Amino acid sequence: MSAVSRVLLFANLAPAFLFLTSVFAFSQTSLNDVHITPRASVGSTTVSTVTIGRSARVLRSDATLVLVPVSVTDDLNRLVSGLHQENFQVFEGKQAQQIRHFSSEDEPVSVGFVVDVSGSMKDKMDRVQEAVHQFCEIANLQDEFFMITFSEEPRLVQDFTNSPSDIEQQMLFAHSQGRTSLLDAIYMGLEKMRDAKYARKALLIISDGGDNHSRYGSREVKAAVKESDVMIYSIGIFDRYVPTQEELMGPELLSDISEPTGGHAFTLSNPVDMPQVAHHIGVELRTQYVLAYRPQEAPKDGKWHRISVKLQLPKKLAFLRVRARRGYYAIASAVEHH
Repeated sequence: MSAVSRVLLFANLAPAFLFLTSVFAFSQTSLNDVHITPRASVGSTTVSTVTIGRSARVLRSDATLVLVPVSVTDDLNRLVSGLHQENFQVFEGKQAQQIRHFSSEDEPVSVGFVVDVSGSMKDKMDRVQEAVHQFCEIANLQDEFFMITFSEEPRLVQDFTNSPSDIEQQMLFAHSQGRTSLLDAIYMGLEKMRDAKYARKALLIISDGGDNHSRYGSREVKAAVKESDVMIYSIGIFDRYVPTQEELMGPELLSDISEPTGGHAFTLSNPVDMPQVAHHIGVELRTQYVLAYRPQEAPKDGKWHRISVKLQLPKKLAFLRVRARRGYYAIASAVEHH
């Protein structure tokens, strides 16, 4: 087995950001084109153009095909592209599954923005608008979007549209006031995703605090998240001095909701960092791998089936990591209870 035959490293310094790109070429397996894309440092926050397989979304439907979006990162949390189907293994429980479909193309996504417009967001809205712009700027032309804003209660301010400008326009009308119904807004976003056109679905949550005005509890929403096929990314902007218990628990709440979906929760202390983080999330959605398999036993038991994805790579690449959704609920058979 040959070692790394070529490493190309360059640094490009831009205002406040450092971008590093490494390109690796291997003459082993079919690893002919492995690329590691930029990692940027923003203020005190490290933002990588990566985030492990945040999306291992799974279809809960009568169709037995299970979709698993995956991200691969290096030890600096930079996104890795150029891998092939034979570099992945998928397991349901402990049983290896045959990968029947593999793609590393930029396939369209249904995206829902869930944006906090409570009173505490008043001084942050300019940065939120820029964050939404950064995300929309790199969207696939076929992507579809909707937007929910929330304060005292969540509101669908923009139904599904293929025009990012419709989303950005809604941000111009956002008015900050009231308390924070974060959990209700997430639940509404999951329900709205039932109308999505594409199998790949993602929510982007932007908020500056925990929940203090929802009817739904965290247990109910976490259960709904687990049953959905939606990746969840969240950007939490939290003050260093947290005056309330719900704000203190905010980062943990967003992490508990985002991470199991294969998404990621970013915790920031400076709103200035929001646009760069949103851009990072957009790039991540554009560059993930999508695996699909048909469960060997085609379960119809209504139970949770755990998924794990492993990499098959040379020892020289043992530092690479994979992130994917943790599982799915199978459809319950109509005769299950008889």
